[in-house]
Amino acid sequence: MKKLKPIEQIKIREKMSVAELLESMKNSGVLGAGRLAKAAEIYRNMLSDKECRIFLGVAGAMVSGGMKLIIHDILENKQTDVFVTTGANLTHDLIESLGYRHYQGTPKTDDKKLHDKNIDRIYDAFMHNEVYQGLENFFKKTLHKLPNKEFTVREFLFELGKLSPEKSILNICYKNNIPVFCPALADSGIGLQLWNYIQKNKLNISAINDLNEIIDLAWTAKKSGVIYIGGGVPKNYIQQALQISKGASYGIQITSDVPEFGGSSGAELREGISWGKMQPEGKFVNLICDATIALPIIYAAVKGVKRGK
Repeated sequence: MKKLKPIEQIKIREKMSVAELLESMKNSGVLGAGRLAKAAEIYRNMLSDKECRIFLGVAGAMVSGGMKLIIHDILENKQTDVFVTTGANLTHDLIESLGYRHYQGTPKTDDKKLHDKNIDRIYDAFMHNEVYQGLENFFKKTLHKLPNKEFTVREFLFELGKLSPEKSILNICYKNNIPVFCPALADSGIGLQLWNYIQKNKLNISAINDLNEIIDLAWTAKKSGVIYIGGGVPKNYIQQALQISKGASYGIQITSDVPEFGGSSGAELREGISWGKMQPEGKFVNLICDATIALPIIYAAVKGVKRGK
């Protein structure tokens, strides 16, 4: 056994920066603090590696959970190359870009009373149900402007991004030419609006053909890095593309799930080695943590890091 490295005790100083705090956590090197610091270090490695194509998968209630501007920053600063998310995150982001808000609430409430007041609850975040009328009005004014053709979901979201409000995920990705994949778009408020539209109008969107593009993005990458926020469908969609390619060289997973139940969200990244989704010699970290705690800290430490040239 090689010589063991001692655990350095974390010392907090007045006016300590987030980067300095994470460096101290790195020197402690164990438990959640050590893994949090390792996640920031691996993200920095991805950004510095000029051969690395970064795939970001975001599930969960991230926009209603206050993470919207962090996601916007990552996209605007091109600190990812591919974005895979849920229809819910795109829906809630579009709702905010149309001028609506999410509000601080409480889980200790009478949900029947909330329903009577047309308030929707996402644990302790509240949202007025009227937002869906605004969403419907946006799509009524927008969808007829799209080209008359068959779209993949990715192509549809690109075209929708042209017509979406500024400072929305879709518009930011359109302007920065970042492909957005949403394999479960139908499972969302946007999906419901599209269903409503096609009752009287023609709109042809193929979900399966997106696989051609994301598999090609994985296959043509010299190296791949993955960041999974919350796991779920976005994680597995990226993972299956990597399985057909060379597997990822870097990986960060932030989840509150655990592996014992067999779900994708809790599966450790090293499990992907058996599938060919991750490189055996890669740099990976699994961080069991609320993503609304971990993501701001990690991103605060890497925000100024420029992509490798």
